[in-house]
Amino acid sequence: MKALVYVGPEKLNYMDHEDPSVPDDHVLVKVMASGICGSDMHGFLGHDERRPAPLILGHEAAGTIVGGEHDGKRITLNPLVECGKCSSCKRDQIHLCVNRQLLSMKPRHGAFAQYVAIPYKNTIQIPDEISFQKAALTEPMACGWHAVKLGQNALTTPLAQASCLVIGGGAIGLGIALVLKAKGATNIIVAEPNVKRREVLSKIEGFRVFDPADEKPESMDLVFDAVGYVGTRAEACRAVRPGGVIIHIGLGQAEGGVDIRRLTLQEISFIGTYCYTPDDFRETAQAIFDGLLGPLDWIDIRPLEQGQQAFDDIRSGNAAAPKIVLEPWT
Repeated sequence: MKALVYVGPEKLNYMDHEDPSVPDDHVLVKVMASGICGSDMHGFLGHDERRPAPLILGHEAAGTIVGGEHDGKRITLNPLVECGKCSSCKRDQIHLCVNRQLLSMKPRHGAFAQYVAIPYKNTIQIPDEISFQKAALTEPMACGWHAVKLGQNALTTPLAQASCLVIGGGAIGLGIALVLKAKGATNIIVAEPNVKRREVLSKIEGFRVFDPADEKPESMDLVFDAVGYVGTRAEACRAVRPGGVIIHIGLGQAEGGVDIRRLTLQEISFIGTYCYTPDDFRETAQAIFDGLLGPLDWIDIRPLEQGQQAFDDIRSGNAAAPKIVLEPWT
């Protein structure tokens, strides 16, 4: 098969690669669409020891099952594979499994390839009228779905009455804004410094987008840091009201920016989140199928063989779209 292989910092090779092995509980999926995630970018830059070269990246995928009793079924796939044995799994918190594996992390190759193998239980059938490109958004949107649930549960204010700030207008931040809207929030603002991306976001209904260099929101009930840098964490701590909630979902930098004194003195909740539960994934998929998250027409679709250029464009800030989706069979 053809695959886009990470071979070293900032270097991807489009090349022939051996087909994936398919254990008994797995299915072989012909990948039709695979989105570029921020964590793929961390791996691409050489910043993630969990993604050593050589490795096929990519975990936001949709395609068609090949062979077996489910042959031809159109699916989107949940890339998180739990062990089923640890204490988290036994508590039905499999998204916190200490032994979890993820497509695009060793030992599992990812979905920037023509084929990928995944446990059948990790697949969700998609309706014929839903494109593979939109179905591939289930994974990143599920991260936002779970994050909003956590924020909603921690709030003392009903979500419909809450002021909500999302820091970062990439796919995760945009997904959070769309989920907030779907769940009844009406006061949503999104901070995005990239002018090209602001132009795209400004055309999407349900929230207001602004340049954080020109505006500093204050006294927000619920703040989502979808970037995770020192500066964005500091901004989240400054912008939240006393007794408010910060949901931290970005993985940009590991340390710094958290105002522990203010969080302590003003009883501000700071909640970290990384992924989603299987229920979150299924609910997100259904929300996409039902059109609750909008038309999802903000995707930039490119051939897999142009993957290096796509990563370079994201790296340089020249990618206006919140999400680039690669197609292995174009």
